[in-house]
Amino acid sequence: MNRRTFIRSTTSVLPLLSFSPYLLGQNTYPIEELTGKKRPPLYGKNFLLRKEVAHAFEQMQLAAKKEGIRLYSASSYRSFEHQERIWNYKYKRYTREGLSPLEAIQKIIQYSTIPGTSRHHWGTDLDIIDLARKTPSDPLLEDHYTKGTYHKLYLWLQENASRFGFYETYTNEPSRKGFCFEPWHYSYADTSVEMMRQFLEIDIREFLRNTGLLGGDLFTDALILKYRKENILGINDILLP
Repeated sequence: MNRRTFIRSTTSVLPLLSFSPYLLGQNTYPIEELTGKKRPPLYGKNFLLRKEVAHAFEQMQLAAKKEGIRLYSASSYRSFEHQERIWNYKYKRYTREGLSPLEAIQKIIQYSTIPGTSRHHWGTDLDIIDLARKTPSDPLLEDHYTKGTYHKLYLWLQENASRFGFYETYTNEPSRKGFCFEPWHYSYADTSVEMMRQFLEIDIREFLRNTGLLGGDLFTDALILKYRKENILGINDILLP
């Protein structure tokens, strides 16, 4: 068993630690930033990313432009409140359509994170489209990347993104669980791996019990632990601590 596989298998069952801003005394990212409650310094034109991430993305944009691809961030930093609006909208919609509250939650977390647990809170992750192509009405669909409008973009990112420190977060690896395949979602590893390490020290159960989210009364220990193991940790191995 390699190191990443070992870490992935063991961290998924570690007890969740107490809810404290600096659990080990050496953390550099406050809990408020890790959970989207406080906005960090952000940079970029038409996107919001941490300084080093913004610089790397701008370099990647320049490289892609030489090959006729105009990289554009459809979504970068999102606050807790932004993610909460997404969550509540979907929860109301799905329950109105006849799903039970628990079924609505399960449907939401196929693609959307529970507020406070989104990687978009970190300023390290972004959803990428190509403005050199006509933007579909719903651009973030798998088919656009694997065989449609953004297929050239997808192939370019697969070949080149890692040169700039970016890696596909929710891969098409058959053994991966949690969120569905997202060929548009990339993360800057040099920063996000350390942020993930510190995020995993948070007592997510305690945090989510105090958010007042719609359906939050159904966030049992079992549901949260499964979500932590499969959704939070169900990412590209390169992005794991």
